[in-house]
Amino acid sequence: MTSFDSSPTLTAWRALLAVAVVFVMLATTGWTAVRNQHSVAPREIALASWAKDRIAGHSLPDVSSPAFRLAHFFATLTAGQQVALADKYPLVVGNLNGAPVGLRYRANRHALAQAEASEEQRTLDTRLSPDGRHQAALRLARFRSLLAGDRQILTFDPSGRGRAAEVFGDLDRADRISVVVPGVDTNLLTLERTGVKENAAPVGMARSLYAAERSARPGSHTAVIAWADYTAPVGIGMDAALGGLASEGAVRLNALVKALPGTSDVSLFCHSYGSVLCGVAAHTLPSRVSDIAVAGSPGMRVDNAGSLHTGARVWAMRDGDDWIAEVPNMAVGGLGHGADPVDPSFGARIVSASGAIGHSGYFEPGTESLDNFAAIGVGAYDSVTCASSDHACRREISGEPET
Repeated sequence: MTSFDSSPTLTAWRALLAVAVVFVMLATTGWTAVRNQHSVAPREIALASWAKDRIAGHSLPDVSSPAFRLAHFFATLTAGQQVALADKYPLVVGNLNGAPVGLRYRANRHALAQAEASEEQRTLDTRLSPDGRHQAALRLARFRSLLAGDRQILTFDPSGRGRAAEVFGDLDRADRISVVVPGVDTNLLTLERTGVKENAAPVGMARSLYAAERSARPGSHTAVIAWADYTAPVGIGMDAALGGLASEGAVRLNALVKALPGTSDVSLFCHSYGSVLCGVAAHTLPSRVSDIAVAGSPGMRVDNAGSLHTGARVWAMRDGDDWIAEVPNMAVGGLGHGADPVDPSFGARIVSASGAIGHSGYFEPGTESLDNFAAIGVGAYDSVTCASSDHACRREISGEPET
């Protein structure tokens, strides 16, 4: 006798439920594919000028060239020539995978200073609506915050809703590198928060993880990247139910990882829609990616961990109060993101999220979710706390850092 769980009738009902959820999304949030973009973005102007320019009698390289070729180009330049390019084309060099990390930091400080000056003028522009000037003031505050102190901004693009990435630690000397991949509503204005929600924003997540990794293995050299360098869905709308933005983001994530300096292991920590992106990227990630850990995931657009086609260890966690558990794990005509990564049948290593609060509390200090992320990030696998008492999540892993 066919069980109800596997009957065609239940399958049909699940499909209808998934479609119903989509229509509710449309009714409550609307289509979110249209985005507010400037007519001509500053970076587009800089790229056009870069393509025509020369240095030391040679044309400048195509910015879409592989990172290793761009690295070779910069290696042929003197220090003075490198600095000259960074100062002349900050929005290009600051976002150029393959350029020296320190040079990118310098370029992005220049780009931020230019953006600050431009946005300050917009706050005073009476041709803008009150809301327009308010948005300009918010962006101005963000640019000033990113310019404060000695922050290490690896990417910065003020176009549209904006993209950025920040590094904690010494990226060039790191023994282990962690990349935090956030979810919906990620943009320049939501890059960081203050107060009780600080660790729910990309910068707070990365800063918290960096501190936890240093505590987990004080003698190691780690670096953590708050990677908000992709176009994320706006709210829980159609973009969040589809994989298009995840696919575009996966290309950018792969480019980042392939351009990271050194040969150290890389771990990805993917939250919410960020886990969709990591799932799409998994099969093309470089072999140096040793771990992919997801939290609060709506799915990774595959039926099981084996279908990710990655040599990286796949970890998953979800807090008991996370609303994402109510989202149907379906994939119907491109809608939905597939199987639940914390379902044992998925095949991920399921770890404890004890102490986390809801959907955005996985990076809070003092939680087992953050402690587990830190242990994974530094390779201290013997310190990982599994979601159950049988230690299955640590199967076939040495507790010592891998070399």
